[in-house]
Amino acid sequence: MDFGKAGWLSSIIEEAVAAHPPAPSPVPPGDRSGYARARAYLRQTLRVSGLLHGPVLEDRPAEAGAEPAAETRLFLSLVRTLARMALDIASLTGAPAGPRPEQLFLLFAVFSGELEVAEALDARLQAKHEVPRRLHGKVESALARRALSLAGDPVYGLVLHNGALYLDAQLFGRQAIAYFARGRLGRRAAQRRSGLVAHQKALLVQVLAGLSAADHMPSYASRRAILRQVEGLMLPESIASGLRGAVKKSFEHRLDVRARVAGVRSPDTRHFLLEQALLASLVDGQRSSGERRFIRELAEGLGVPEAELHRLELETVGFYASHRSVVDVFTAPATASLLGEDFILRTQAVLEKNFQALMQEARETGDLAVLLAKAVRGQKLTADERRRMREQLIDVAKVIPALAIFAAPGGLLLLLAVAKVLHINLLPSAFQALSATTLVPVETAPEGTPVPGPRAQALAGPQDEAPLEAPAQSRRCG
Repeated sequence: MDFGKAGWLSSIIEEAVAAHPPAPSPVPPGDRSGYARARAYLRQTLRVSGLLHGPVLEDRPAEAGAEPAAETRLFLSLVRTLARMALDIASLTGAPAGPRPEQLFLLFAVFSGELEVAEALDARLQAKHEVPRRLHGKVESALARRALSLAGDPVYGLVLHNGALYLDAQLFGRQAIAYFARGRLGRRAAQRRSGLVAHQKALLVQVLAGLSAADHMPSYASRRAILRQVEGLMLPESIASGLRGAVKKSFEHRLDVRARVAGVRSPDTRHFLLEQALLASLVDGQRSSGERRFIRELAEGLGVPEAELHRLELETVGFYASHRSVVDVFTAPATASLLGEDFILRTQAVLEKNFQALMQEARETGDLAVLLAKAVRGQKLTADERRRMREQLIDVAKVIPALAIFAAPGGLLLLLAVAKVLHINLLPSAFQALSATTLVPVETAPEGTPVPGPRAQALAGPQDEAPLEAPAQSRRCG
């Protein structure tokens, strides 16, 4: 099967129909109507399949030819999951035997937003006429266009994409339940369900946009990325225009998330919004204090108790621990591009807080230039001048390699290791004077253990980061 070429969807559907067991798994209790059993099955399957958190790569034997890209494999896994789910729903609702492949094409047409194609397929099926291949081709083309939106998502775009896919998969299942229960397509009802999902997507966007501004307002590049993802959802213009305005406002003023979600009544929607926000806060491997605060406020607004929040958090972490490769498909290059911008913002904050110390170091280094010039010309230096030149040379030697080491990956740990080996204070003298005014007490030692003196903070970092402490100094180098 060659994705993108004519017949790729037919191959998946034929394979799913041929491999479908007589009874779906997992099977809900049998004392309910087929409609109720199918709805219970849908809710359970969306979790068991992992679609709540995002599509999962399937373990399939390698096919001849070039291996498709990971994002393509993810999309094909999603299509296979939806095909199996629709066949299970047909069995649970007691739908009579029929041309299942053509019925799946109809459901994928609805999934792709091609309602006119779906109606044409339904008319052919009701009249028991053969379905022309050109209708298959239209469905395949529409579905392939959806796969293109997978590539190149930024970190929050990944979660927005996964959240939208979950809602679409849920919609696909509900459309399948209605179709197999009634035996035909109801266009108005299908449009109504699609409209409800569009509103849910818009609410998800606003929650994730608020989360992206939990610590600081997004940069211009981040705002553009988020707005591009909103456009990629292809929502009806009546919803998209208002959503764009709401998202832009959230970039200027922090979102009162509790008020925004106060009207959510469905327990499923409440859990969905909270779980997607948890995914967004965890997908890059770290969570800030602002994001934790936002999550707590969101849970309060949704009426989710703290114990339930902890359970959902553990479930989310467990999923991505087991399916990290799914996250890496999209976040590795995107995180690298966003990391540079965040690093610059943090560095700028540090430099602004230590501006006076930097200016003092520059003034001291200016004295060093004069002393070095005298030494080069062969002029004799006094003992005091030699002492000052030596101290300032040490300061310069500290500043230059420190900047180089900080710029390297893992440089902070390397810098601290060097400081412990050399037993020197790596802070230049101007920074030592600054840090002496912000002493912090050392942790309490066990009784009877010698307690070292207080240790000074080094460069003042952002509020969410622990300050870098100068290493204990037993002797001065030089």
